Amino acid sequence: MPRAFITGITGQDGLYLSELLLRKGYEVFGLLRGQNNPKAQLVREAVPGVRLLTGDLADLSSLLRALRAAQPDEIYNLGAISYVAYSWENADLTTDVTGKGVLNMLEAARLYAGDDLSRVRFYQASSSEMFGKVQEVPQRETTLLWPRSPYGVAKVYGHYMTINYRESYGLHASSGILFNHESPRRGPEFVTRKVSQAVARIALGLQDELVLGNLEAKRDWGFAGDYVDAMWRMLQQPEGDEYVVATGQTHSIRDLLDVAFGYVGIDDWSSLVSQDEQFMRPAEVDLLLGDATKARERLGWTPTVAFPDLVAMMIEYDLAEQRKLAGL
Repeated sequence: MPRAFITGITGQDGLYLSELLLRKGYEVFGLLRGQNNPKAQLVREAVPGVRLLTGDLADLSSLLRALRAAQPDEIYNLGAISYVAYSWENADLTTDVTGKGVLNMLEAARLYAGDDLSRVRFYQASSSEMFGKVQEVPQRETTLLWPRSPYGVAKVYGHYMTINYRESYGLHASSGILFNHESPRRGPEFVTRKVSQAVARIALGLQDELVLGNLEAKRDWGFAGDYVDAMWRMLQQPEGDEYVVATGQTHSIRDLLDVAFGYVGIDDWSSLVSQDEQFMRPAEVDLLLGDATKARERLGWTPTVAFPDLVAMMIEYDLAEQRKLAGL
């Protein structure tokens, strides 16, 4: 039975990846920060087959202890402070966790493997935010990285550190440059879930207005459940490498609003949506559009959920959740 170790187990990717690996017959271990993490129950309910261990990406010794307890064949480093807007508010913590945390996880993997680095394979969750002020459209593995947020800068550090450990030590290490991927499990602070929750509440008469920032930003949005399959495929390859994971289609926030409100029968949302400066980024990423040719050709990976279906999936979930919360 193969064994996998996942940091960031409480996030949408960690949950979907756990489900995928359990279906494939893996024994799955997830890392939680703190003994009394309030999200532990979420994991136990969603993926009861996962065994939870405690540790902290900022503490190398705790990571090494967790790896020695789990004895994994595959390590998936998904843990990060992943809300981009927050990274400006606390750039130092973002750097420690999202950047240096990758180094700690890589070093823990190297020490755990000892003289036989072939015993473990490593996946790093890189991000399309690394492209930032994009220098090429679409963006591919060779596109110059120009991050525009402390989060993006930290992800670039982790991305190149992963490459460095592969080239320096021969560690089987891959980075998935994942473009925006969403699901009903996405946190409500992210714009897609903020929109789906608000549209559901507005449709049910529970909310009057949705306040957003920049409506012109364009993103390549896919389904998180599809993207974790690409992660697994990377670690099944003979050698580690970098892969862009994306749909190859881009949509603006306005497009998202059109599809979301249209799904609940509201064609004109202009009076329901306002903009507030507090939700504008200090340095915006205007356009992200990924070229996943390499992932398609080498991994055999393709996305299965189209953008309108993804939005519908999220709104259906939030309609049911809001009805339940409101007792409707």
